[in-house]
Amino acid sequence: MEKLKAFLKRKNIEISAKRYFIDALGAMAQGLFASLLIGTIISTLGTQLNIELLVTVGNYAKAAVGPAMAVAIGYALQASPLVLFSLAAVGAAANELGGAGGPLAVLVVTIFAAELGKAVSKETKIDIIVTPFVTILVGVALSLWWAPAIGTAASAVGNAIMWATELQPLFMGIIVSVLVGIALTLPISSAAICAALGLTGLAGGAALAGCCAQMVGFAVLSFRENKWGGLFAQGIGTSMLQMGNIVKNPRIWLPAILTSAITGPVATCLFHLEMNGAAVSSGMGTCGLVGQIGVYTGWLSDIASGTKSSITPLDWLGLFMVCFLLPGLLSWLFGQLFRKIGWIKQDDLKLDL
Repeated sequence: MEKLKAFLKRKNIEISAKRYFIDALGAMAQGLFASLLIGTIISTLGTQLNIELLVTVGNYAKAAVGPAMAVAIGYALQASPLVLFSLAAVGAAANELGGAGGPLAVLVVTIFAAELGKAVSKETKIDIIVTPFVTILVGVALSLWWAPAIGTAASAVGNAIMWATELQPLFMGIIVSVLVGIALTLPISSAAICAALGLTGLAGGAALAGCCAQMVGFAVLSFRENKWGGLFAQGIGTSMLQMGNIVKNPRIWLPAILTSAITGPVATCLFHLEMNGAAVSSGMGTCGLVGQIGVYTGWLSDIASGTKSSITPLDWLGLFMVCFLLPGLLSWLFGQLFRKIGWIKQDDLKLDL
């Protein structure tokens, strides 16, 4: 056992929840953003401006999503260059074979392939052959074996959540909004979770509402301490910046959480806000306005398929209310209450910007 521990330490193979479910998941979200999300934004811009070049560029970016996710995960696992580069093929296979649950399949398969690749890396004199051979062989074999089942399971869970949200939009709107919003602020990836489960439709709208409640909520709530820099850093960046302060005083999280419990059912019951764009957009909130662009591209897709006749003023009102106005207003009101009763004190939300 001691020899195994020494070997794993020498190979930088750390079997831990932090390494696999925080570091790897967070990196996977960046891979998603650098391929599928930015590709969607570029192609949508090209479609609206009638610039074919942008559409083509965006499509190529979206096509690279599997390799981008796998390489990002390998980077988070601190894989050696040969392992890292070999993971591109693994990501392509896992994402394609995983179907709608491709991102989850990429996460699981890439972790195994990367760690096994790291284990054999530089152990032989023909490392340039052995390392990529083992990494790709293991990764693609596991993709053939596991990815379809992982994709089916992820799709089943995502479909169950979406079905439950349509059946009970009030209660499920609250649950999905609160949980995905919390995930966005925690050092894990709400975007990757939404992508892995394929959360779209009303459930995607509730998830978006929860994420916006956290980002816009903390941006407005902490404006007293962080001014305009904090407003933009959290409002279009990430509310994860507040995690250090949340650990010190968990009660500063309550305004955003309570807000998400309200905006979630407002999205599902009042405005029937659906995310029919890329599922990953459901977990992005207002980060680079990706969530809102996702809703817009979903509207365009619905119009093109004939399921929606046009984009109405009520659609725009719902998007604005759920993503911006209500999160800011409600979080500010809850914050005023908690400041008054002493649960939130001066500089509890202060960021080092």
